[in-house]
Formats: sequence, structure tokens, C-alpha cells
Amino acid sequence: MALSKLSRSVAGKVVIVTGAASGMGRATARLFADEGASVALIDVNEEPLQTVLGEIRDAGYNAEAWTLDLLDRTAIGPTVDAIAAHFGSIDILINNAGISIPAPLDADHYEDAWDKVLGVLITAQTLLCRAVLPYMREGGWGRIVNIASTEGLGATKYGSPYTAAKTGVIGLTRSLAVELGRENITVNCVCPGPINTGMTSAIPDQDKVIFAKRRTALGRYGDPEEVAHATFSLTLPAMQYVTGVTLPADGGLTIKNA
Repeated sequence: MALSKLSRSVAGKVVIVTGAASGMGRATARLFADEGASVALIDVNEEPLQTVLGEIRDAGYNAEAWTLDLLDRTAIGPTVDAIAAHFGSIDILINNAGISIPAPLDADHYEDAWDKVLGVLITAQTLLCRAVLPYMREGGWGRIVNIASTEGLGATKYGSPYTAAKTGVIGLTRSLAVELGRENITVNCVCPGPINTGMTSAIPDQDKVIFAKRRTALGRYGDPEEVAHATFSLTLPAMQYVTGVTLPADGGLTIKNA
């Protein structure tokens, strides 16, 4: 006989994971599959997306993939509708897809970088939240987790489009949490710090070691699956009294002074 009454299982839930073809998105999709959820994979890169789909299906889990460029605003709603039609519902949204284009303020490509980075990181996240809302309302339950970054809590030079977008994600999360809380829909945010993903792959290993030892409490870069578990925890049915939070998954970067 169980002593607690709140469920920690997502078995049977339908989850959308954007940016699912690599890095944190791939790790998150695989984790949800392991935990019994039906997984809708979204990414702009079709070949690696199909690879992840094959990994999940080969393990005996339920998943389907949709190739989608999140800069195409007109395609977001129809894709979400197609996912709902395929699986029968949508319970969880993980807004994970990311893009980073370094751009000094006076760079010739600054405006293009601004449009693309904010388009993927804040506009698309908002449109996805709008698109899944009718289905979550229909089910009377929902979990939304927006992936931001510690760049939304601090800043790095030449990254103002990225920092502005990630700061916006935190604000979006808080506002939607207040707006949707009475409908049994929670909205939370995860801020990854230095993680070994494709976005950080160009950084030399020795530089990563120096940075992590100097800046993080744990003294190392994180792995995508470690962030995936932080994200997953915010979607549990039992996490029904947690909304509007900003959870750093950063190895202690944001709390370390020296």
C-alpha cells in the first residue's frame, strides 16, 4: 500500500519535444520514451531526426517525427494539429529547440541574427504554447517546460540576441504560469548552463575544462541527459504545485562567486 497519493508516472502521456534530433532534445525524448510516454519529435534536420526516431522505436517505444522549421510560423499550428490527430491528445510540451548566432552590436549580420534567434527561441515557443493550449484544455491537464539558459540570468558579450531571447523565455514562462494556473496547466523553465552539446562542440576541450573548474561548483560541463532529468521532473503529475519557476541546471554556475 502506497503512503503517497500523487503520481510520478508519465506513462500514457503525449509529449512534444522540439529540437529532438540532437543534444538535450534527443536526451529528453529518449527519457520520456523510457518512462512510457508517447513522444512527438520535432526538428528542422530530417536525417538526424529520423535516426532518433529509429532509436526510440527500436527500443520498443511509441514515437513519431515531424520535420519543422520553427521560423515558418504558418507551419507550427498545422504540425501541432497533426500530432494531436496522430496520438489523440497532447499533454506535455518541451520547448527545447535552440539556435545561437554570435553578433556584435555593430556587425553587418546583426539584424539577421536578431530575427532568426528571437524567431526560434521566443516567437516559436510562444506559438507552440498557443497551439497546444486547446488540447491541454480539452484534457483538463498540461505541462509546459520552456528551455531558456543561464544566459537569461547573466550575459556574454556578442550574444545580445541570444541573451534577449532567453531572458524573454523566462518572462514568458512566468506570465503564462499565472495565466494558465487555474486550468491545471503548469508552465516552468529550465536554464541549462555549460552543457556538452552541438552548440558548444566548437569550444576546445581544454577551454571547457578551465572554464568549468573556474566557474561551476561541480567543476565540469554537464551532459544532455542531466538537463533532461531536470526538465522531466517538472512534468510529473505530482509536480502540480510548482509553476512559474526558473530552474538552473548549471552545475552551480549561477551561485558560485569564487
